[in-house]
Amino acid sequence: MVDDHDARGFIDLIFDELPVDEMARRARDFYDQMDTRRTTRHFSSRAVSRELIELAIKTAGTAPSGAHLQPWTFVAISNGGLQKRIRDAAEDEERRFYKDRVPEAWSEVLRPLGTDHIKAHLTDAPWVVILFRQSKRIRSNGEIGPTYYSQESCGIAAGLFIAAVHNMGLTTLTHTPSPMGFLRDILNRPEHEHAMLVMPVGYPARDAKIPEISRKGLADISDFIQ
Repeated sequence: MVDDHDARGFIDLIFDELPVDEMARRARDFYDQMDTRRTTRHFSSRAVSRELIELAIKTAGTAPSGAHLQPWTFVAISNGGLQKRIRDAAEDEERRFYKDRVPEAWSEVLRPLGTDHIKAHLTDAPWVVILFRQSKRIRSNGEIGPTYYSQESCGIAAGLFIAAVHNMGLTTLTHTPSPMGFLRDILNRPEHEHAMLVMPVGYPARDAKIPEISRKGLADISDFIQ
């Protein structure tokens, strides 16, 4: 993890301008595709090639980041024994969360989604990808320095990963066991890496269910000032 930021120069931007009608077509097509994306907790154990996971991670790696430090590590796991260890630890934490720690304001919005401490998706899915946020880096002088906007940067990368998974015809789930420190221990990650998201990836089970919910409309999520 060497910081060579100061050694970079500038090159010309390659930008191929599209006709306006083609821009609109692509925008509509991408929206229509992403509007079919849904989160499920019911996964098939059907195999998924490593190449597809690699491409999703590479797509995530195109995300912009604070000072171009790319403060993310995607740990991709397809080892059944390790997935079982992660599930057992996650369920232990989640059992305590749902029993003793969940605030009522949070509980009321979780109820319609049917979530509980059982996390079968961690062993059912053929892959579990864990996004770790890097809070520090090694500078060119060998000293330890901070990263910048790592939370925001990793959030953008996660969004691109999710879009890539849906684009290739698979599904994923954003799981955030609370707390997540056990993941660093199980996976032997360094102290400066902090688990941010657990994302099982695979085909949905044949009998997969999803909550009957709808998304907010454009007027509810935007405000145009012209």
